[in-house]
Amino acid sequence: MEITKLSRDYTIRSYECDRNNQLRIVTLMNIFQDMAYAHVTQMGFGLRFCLRNKVTWIGTNYAIEIDRLPKMDEHIRIETWPSAEKKVSVTRDFEVFGGDGKSIIRASSQWVMIDFVKHRPVSLKEKLPEYSLVENRALDTDFPKIRDVGRIDYQAKFRVRYDDIDLNRHVNNGVYVLWACEAVDSGFRIKHTPRYIEISYKKEGYLGEKIMVNTEFEGLKTLLSINTYGGNNNRELAKATVIWRER
Repeated sequence: MEITKLSRDYTIRSYECDRNNQLRIVTLMNIFQDMAYAHVTQMGFGLRFCLRNKVTWIGTNYAIEIDRLPKMDEHIRIETWPSAEKKVSVTRDFEVFGGDGKSIIRASSQWVMIDFVKHRPVSLKEKLPEYSLVENRALDTDFPKIRDVGRIDYQAKFRVRYDDIDLNRHVNNGVYVLWACEAVDSGFRIKHTPRYIEISYKKEGYLGEKIMVNTEFEGLKTLLSINTYGGNNNRELAKATVIWRER
């Protein structure tokens, strides 16, 4: 199957923006997921394929480089494409173009297909029909390991809400990025905006669980560990790095 990039136009709505009239990070993540779902469906690997084959797609990594976030009423264009494949994972890239046509956001993500009966990855070549890749990268990354948090400079706590849960019945990928960006004090957050985000997903989070995010500062870089706490099955759900710039 010959694959081309999927391209869509979006107009940023008022309720998708934060206090600075910029697109919310969690909404950006949701748009990425919507684009990815639309493209795999077009390719024949969408929800119906997954249900028929008792598999599901799980995101394992994201890297996002942000020159600027689009603003309310801005007309943007987003492109997505599969750019690389290994035995059990596929890399999907994204690029966002602003109202002036210039590239403003580039992202790369890694996805694994899981057998939801056996709860383990499956070989993509064995499960998927043959298809081609678009072999250029929006962001040149091999998703390096994120180091452990060495000290706790700030700690934030959250509760998993009903609206945080997606079709897979665990916390949606975008919510982890939201937590990572919220795990700084309000004074810092008001004055800074993310320019680069890396996140590595480890375990699933579920409805009602208590979440604790431990943050280590290295100047304008934060290292984060996202964990459950207060139960019988405490575990690390994700690691993240956010590099900030002043507004």
